[in-house]
Formats: sequence, C-alpha cells, structure tokens
Amino acid sequence: MTVPADSAPQAFDHLEDAIRSLRDSGLRLSTARRLVLGALFAADGPVSAAHLGRTLSLDESSVYRNLELLEHRGLVRHLHLGHSPGLYVLASGDDVEYLYCERCARVTAVTPDRLDPIREQINRQFGYTPRFTHFAIVGICRSCAGATGDVKRGPHTH
Repeated sequence: MTVPADSAPQAFDHLEDAIRSLRDSGLRLSTARRLVLGALFAADGPVSAAHLGRTLSLDESSVYRNLELLEHRGLVRHLHLGHSPGLYVLASGDDVEYLYCERCARVTAVTPDRLDPIREQINRQFGYTPRFTHFAIVGICRSCAGATGDVKRGPHTH
C-alpha cells in the first residue's frame, strides 16, 4: 500500500530548478531520474508509472523507484482516481484536490476552498475532516449523468 509523502512540497516552475535542488541536497541525478522528472514537467496532469515507463523506454520498476525517491523529497505527489493505479504529479505550493468521473474518466482539479462546504458537512455529521488530495471524489460528471438522465445519483457501475 502506498502512503502519501509527509515531506513538505517542493514546488518548482522549471525543470532546471528542480534538478539544482536535488543536486544541492546531495542526490545524484541519474539519466532515468532526469527523464522521469522531465516527463512530469512536460505532462498535462497526473500520469501513471506504467505510462512513464512506456513513453521513456524505462523499466517500470526503475520508474517507481525514482518516483518514490522524488516523492520522498517532496517534488512529486501521488494520487488515486477511481480504480486506476496510482498517478503521479509534480508537487505544488498549494494543495490541489480532485474530482473523477468513473464513466468518462474526466479529472477536475479544484482548490481545496471550493470543497470546504462538503468538508464542513462531513465534519459536522461524522467528525472527520476529509482531504481529497490523495484520493479523489469519485462520481459521475454532469455530462455523463445528463446523457443517461440520472442527474441526481448516477448509476452504480461496479
């Protein structure tokens, strides 16, 4: 089971700055590590280790080792969308939370303040303060629910 990193996020706008930070911390920058980090900077959103391995022509176990190290250092975070494997994204200075449509696989990234009313309701009713940075809120998006006429709940797809 994967565990979210407890290290403070290290957010960088440029690949070169992230590389410099890793080197300054005494970490060797292997070719595989540089490729993985570069691919994360180039990605439009969260990506799987398998996807990185295929696109970079790297052994998947090497990709996982590098992602784990980068996550431990605070440069990368992983998250889970529905039943998909863990996905990886560059850490940012601000938390990002996710909504995931289990029908069309649409991912919507939102700032935590937009989910605060839901968080407050869950806290009042159950005594928990949820976070959706590691596990997304899974459901049916408006487009998919509208296509089937089931706007309130959406069908159970398991």
